[in-house]
Amino acid sequence: MYGPGAAPPRRESDGAAITLRVLFPALSVLTCGLLSCAPLFRIAALRRRPLDWALAIASLPVSITLFGIIGSLPEADPRTDVALALLLLLAIGSAVYFLVYDIRRPRAALPPSPYARTTPSSAYGHPRPQQPWPAAPPQTHTTMGTPTPMPTPAPAPTPAPPPAPPQNQAPPPHRIDQVRAELDELSDYLRKQDGGR
Repeated sequence: MYGPGAAPPRRESDGAAITLRVLFPALSVLTCGLLSCAPLFRIAALRRRPLDWALAIASLPVSITLFGIIGSLPEADPRTDVALALLLLLAIGSAVYFLVYDIRRPRAALPPSPYARTTPSSAYGHPRPQQPWPAAPPQTHTTMGTPTPMPTPAPAPTPAPPPAPPQNQAPPPHRIDQVRAELDELSDYLRKQDGGR
């Protein structure tokens, strides 16, 4: 009954997104294509499409094979130049593919905080009207046996109601409504106790 509520989905901050945007293309280009599969695996993990997984898996043996060709053939052989050109194209291509996807990818919006700008609500989630505290009975002052009313201070101005939340926000979780209802019951009980004194 009083267990933890559901955790809100997490999203990358702007700093983390920029760091990843620099790190993955740099891995691909600075290793001369050896780790060109890293940005492709990141895209495959985010998109979860079979084509992206196939590209990521295929890029690893291709880059290893091209490195093997470059290392085993003599430097004057034109096949090493072709293998090096293909390796650099693979590195640059995977970096560009990652950057294009990552820049176009929509970021998940942060869920609205259930504690920001909320109004008290009933147990069913409907907003409750704000009720002022009950007024204290007027105080009297006795002068020579006759009670005379004392002047009461002017009531404090009531604050303006908070602005209405946007209509596209998701309703708060059931757990928060339950806690609000219990707090409302507790405050009503305490008000009754204070009134009896």
